[in-house]
Amino acid sequence: MENNQEMPNQIDKRFQHSNTDRDLLEKGAILQRDGTYAIAPHLPGGIITDPDLLIRLAETAKKYNCAALKVTSSQRIALVGLQKDDIDAAWADLDMKPGAAIGLCVRSVKFCPGTTFCKRGQQDSVGLGNEIDNKYHGMTMPSKFKIGISGCPNQCMDSMMIDFGAVGTSKGFNVFVGGNGGLKPRLGQSLAEQQTPQQVLDLLDRVVSFYSEQANANERLGRFIERIDLDIFKAAVLPEKSIHH
Repeated sequence: MENNQEMPNQIDKRFQHSNTDRDLLEKGAILQRDGTYAIAPHLPGGIITDPDLLIRLAETAKKYNCAALKVTSSQRIALVGLQKDDIDAAWADLDMKPGAAIGLCVRSVKFCPGTTFCKRGQQDSVGLGNEIDNKYHGMTMPSKFKIGISGCPNQCMDSMMIDFGAVGTSKGFNVFVGGNGGLKPRLGQSLAEQQTPQQVLDLLDRVVSFYSEQANANERLGRFIERIDLDIFKAAVLPEKSIHH
């Protein structure tokens, strides 16, 4: 190998900067590689019914010379390229709650259009997703925790690759737990089938309670299940007879 050939595992100095700040959890601001910040307002399900909200996002991005507006995988629209001193003012102009994009908490509750909009929808994922979002979004957890509610078996919300997922079918929701992406991807495991929306909510409440009480710090739900065994986990969170599994 020639001496001047760049090693693939070397840090590329072009992408380094002298700013030693970090993510600002209390401001919902995520440090970017150039030293600026991104903020992502909370948009449940990524559904916007008021076009003026999009105008406000665009006007705020223009006012503070943001480099980009980025549609995120968590169904949010991030304003990218904010200066640190502009973060508070940008939030004031937006008049929106931050999305829980960082920290040990329920970071996202994703849900598809379901029977509200989609011709393929078999269950009301919007109704269920909104209920879950209202209760759990931003809730402190042992590790990051993500929820995906899909209205049909196409699983547009990656319901088997997420900590807690529900998949709509003609007979109800099938529930999966312990999935995740990242460096060590894990496929979610079946917890229950043919659930009503209320049963899904009850299940999620028991899963969250047991996980919060028993998991180690920074232990994702899937790793927690592996550590204690799936059967033990099921025994702790499933009611005795009211769920098909």
